[in-house]
Amino acid sequence: MNAAVTSFSARRTALLARMEPGSVAFLATAPESVRNGDSEYPYRHDSSFYYLTGFPEPESALVLVAANGEQPARAILFCREKNAEREIWDGLRHGPEAAQAGFGVDAAYPVGLLDEKMAELLAGAPVLYCRLARDEELDQQLRRWFNAVRAKGRTGITAPPALRDLMPLVEEMRVVKDAGEQATMLRAGQISAAAHRRAMRAARAGMFEYELEAELLYEFRKSGAQFPAYTPIVASGANSCILHYNTNARQTHDGDLVLIDAGCELDGYASDITRTFPVNGRFTAPQRELYEIVLAAQAAAFEAIRPGNTFHAAHDAAVRVLAQGMLDTGLLNRDTAGSLDDVIANKAYTAFYMHGTSHWLGMDVHDTGAYRITEHPDKPSRPLAEGMVLTVEPGIYVRPGAGAPEQYWNIGIRIEDDVVVAGGAPRVLTDDVPSTVDDIERLMAEER
Repeated sequence: MNAAVTSFSARRTALLARMEPGSVAFLATAPESVRNGDSEYPYRHDSSFYYLTGFPEPESALVLVAANGEQPARAILFCREKNAEREIWDGLRHGPEAAQAGFGVDAAYPVGLLDEKMAELLAGAPVLYCRLARDEELDQQLRRWFNAVRAKGRTGITAPPALRDLMPLVEEMRVVKDAGEQATMLRAGQISAAAHRRAMRAARAGMFEYELEAELLYEFRKSGAQFPAYTPIVASGANSCILHYNTNARQTHDGDLVLIDAGCELDGYASDITRTFPVNGRFTAPQRELYEIVLAAQAAAFEAIRPGNTFHAAHDAAVRVLAQGMLDTGLLNRDTAGSLDDVIANKAYTAFYMHGTSHWLGMDVHDTGAYRITEHPDKPSRPLAEGMVLTVEPGIYVRPGAGAPEQYWNIGIRIEDDVVVAGGAPRVLTDDVPSTVDDIERLMAEER
């Protein structure tokens, strides 16, 4: 069994240990999705299903049966059968026999037998764990399975008396990344960093935003990434103040800043980088002034990311630097906004910084896992632990008006990197792309 298969098997074993004895868990992968006509979107598996199996094909499901007394735990995969004709059109299908041998499960069956086998597996089980209240098709399947078991009630066979949501168990496991996951995410960060460097080198006033997007996508695919992790944001001029702008259609002009938020997906894991740079290669004085504030806020956030510190400590540290910068530059008027502590307490800074500083990162760009300890009455921020991966992305966005000095209008700046919580300072996965003013200008000058 190779190392990757061993990792998937270990995750299943860990999940089984969290389940009640004799219980059953069911998790299907994502369906294929039609784009239009008879054309489908490129297939992308369900993240949690892939996390537990490594199996890449649609029309697949995993069933786990927890150990009960002398009955050992089992992992069962359902997948498409081999089909020579469909493989001519669509490519390889593993089929149950190869799936069992290649993916380390105890048994594999054709997906067409799912209803029959589930009725057998659920008979007498105390609990069924599944994805609750998220999938209408699953609700219909559950009805069929339970009715099939209940039909045997006179023989003493009972359906599971309890349904529980499987996803909190799986999603909490995904919060801490093992060494293999971190290595994949490092490579994803390196590819994305190269794409950002490429866009910086290519940038010229007069280019359209989509031309810079094309540079990113080229580097992603050229370097082996399968997909963009999300729709790239290439926002120039006033568009840089739109947080989720992704039309990417405006023509750039001399003096514009360009904010690029883009990352690739590699082997199921996302990267997420943002850089902001002048399209002509030189920051203006107001652009530089705000940029240095955001960069200092990111540095303060990095300092707060330590095992045992809370998740929100990085945000609090970044906000303190950003709010002070807003007072110093006149973005916030001291006469009306008050002191730094007043600005933070009243959240006056949200006029120019309205989002959080971090989110979990992993198989999903906004990855799974709670940010607060929900069972606590005050819901405090959860402590960080080694192996957690999160983004650090402070910003400042100045739209015209609202009392902001005119020299800052239409300046939107965000700087984002991906970090692993480590024993001391966090390990930055995306530092191959420059982030200081001098380094950005130097890189862009090389191509001019």
